[in-house]
Amino acid sequence: MRLNCLLPLYMAAALCANAVAADPGAIAGLREGDMKKLTLHETARDISDEAFHTAEGGKGTLADYRGQFVLLNFWATWCAPCRKEMPTLAALQSEFGGDDFQVVTLATGRNTPQGIAKFFSDNGIDNLPTFQDPKQAIAREMGVLGLPITVLIDREGRELGRLIGDADWHSDSARAIIAELLSED
Repeated sequence: MRLNCLLPLYMAAALCANAVAADPGAIAGLREGDMKKLTLHETARDISDEAFHTAEGGKGTLADYRGQFVLLNFWATWCAPCRKEMPTLAALQSEFGGDDFQVVTLATGRNTPQGIAKFFSDNGIDNLPTFQDPKQAIAREMGVLGLPITVLIDREGRELGRLIGDADWHSDSARAIIAELLSED
């Protein structure tokens, strides 16, 4: 009898533990154009806790962004589609970046700090971080097999979904998705 009373409570707790912080249905309905490639997970997934290199020579982790939504972009200086989409990521950061949302760029593989700085300078980008994953530890742990890949991370530091390939991250659809995420509490 006692077990029967506790079973509904246990099941409710288990469902809440696996719930996605954002409503995937609301986001899914906003996907148009390039954003149709954004695949949303039924259940949020763990992300890497490996450290990345900062431009200042320090280290950081994705856990540093807990409490914020993050759009994590894996890219490389030699990647043509990455070159095409980076200005749209910078525009998204300009519009939405702040205490609740950040675009985080992570150059994975062989990308020198000088090459990254030149890439950003040549493209007029001055509002995105120049983080590096030189041994591809984070990319490998998160199943990144090609570039670019952009991962949407919730406030709890879990992957909500990902987009493989380049996209216009400042399109009406992308901006609507981010606005919807930020409107949820």
